[in-house]
Amino acid sequence: MTNHPKLAALAVVIRDSMVLLVKRRNDPDAGLWGFPGGHVDLGETAMDAAARELLEETTIVSHPVHYLTNVDVIEVDESNAVKFHFLLVAVLCEYISGEPLARDDVSEARWWPVDGVLKGAASCSKDVDGVVQLAVDSSARSFGSSQ
Repeated sequence: MTNHPKLAALAVVIRDSMVLLVKRRNDPDAGLWGFPGGHVDLGETAMDAAARELLEETTIVSHPVHYLTNVDVIEVDESNAVKFHFLLVAVLCEYISGEPLARDDVSEARWWPVDGVLKGAASCSKDVDGVVQLAVDSSARSFGSSQ
């Protein structure tokens, strides 16, 4: 672990009452459903990183719209030493094209019914449901009822 948090971006895509989620292949949260995303490269905005990671992990093309929220992911070991600390920047992305295809460091990618995710139908990473709710509320304001 470095002596500072690592910055990563999450792509949050809502389309027709469905949310795009991926199953993580690696830690943190291997085997759990969450948003496509990854590290922000030096000189890259978090919004651009979200769209890039979305394409790399799922083949979905999108347009980043705005920031939704930030999520800290901190894991400590049995001696309370920090194993890793990520600051995740959730970015609402507008779907443009493509069908989910798992690539890179995800084992599955698919659309989930928003209501199902909010009711716990998927084994998700911490805070996914709260971010989904923020995205639904924001999508209704940003895109109208078509999303």
